Amino acid sequence: MRGDGRVYSPGIPVTYVPARNLVFLSLTLAWAEAIGARDIFIGVNSLDYSGYPDCRPEFIAGFAALAELATRAGDRGERFRIHAPLQALGKAQIAREAHRLGLDPALSWSCYDPLPGGRACGLCDSCRLRRAGMAEAGVADATAYAA
Repeated sequence: MRGDGRVYSPGIPVTYVPARNLVFLSLTLAWAEAIGARDIFIGVNSLDYSGYPDCRPEFIAGFAALAELATRAGDRGERFRIHAPLQALGKAQIAREAHRLGLDPALSWSCYDPLPGGRACGLCDSCRLRRAGMAEAGVADATAYAA
């Protein structure tokens, strides 16, 4: 048990945010249905996911099934496709793909414990995985880490 009264499984880190991706996908599903979109993309990663249950392939598949039950479009037989293109990639593969696409890694954020002023801690699992992935990919990481 943590000091805030929440209990976590041994494999789920304290950085776990309860149902975070469920909330993101639920809001996105509502917006997608409203505008007539049927493809939803999310950047979850199950290889380096640090034990977050809502990054697993089973969660994504379950949400896709739920979308069919929870929407008027689904009731009419329209299918929502939930795309998780990063799900089976390691951090280095993701960094290489971002580099190939010309995306600036400085515009992304990974840290779960930033310092006042916005610097990444450099110590949390997410910072460590990011650093290692960028280094393995040979991609410059412009993130300002505190440690």
